[in-house]
Amino acid sequence: MRAVVQRVASASVEVEGRTVSAIGPGLLVLVGLHESDVDSDADYICRKVLNMRLFPNEETGKTWDHSVVQKNYEVLLGN
Repeated sequence: MRAVVQRVASASVEVEGRTVSAIGPGLLVLVGLHESDVDSDADYICRKVLNMRLFPNEETGKTWDHSVVQKNYEVLLGN
């Protein structure tokens, strides 16, 4: 299992011209699955994505200090 993660101001998924999902600030995550992947692989990727420190902390000025959970941002996941 592999994941490509991108910070976004907004993202959406359209199917046949109709928006089926959309988020505001957060993470766009594209996941590649393999037939040998198991539930524990998905749990691991989920924990990593939710806890990666990819967002700035305005209070301290640190660039890579907050996770998507700490910022209360959204995640759009595709596979």
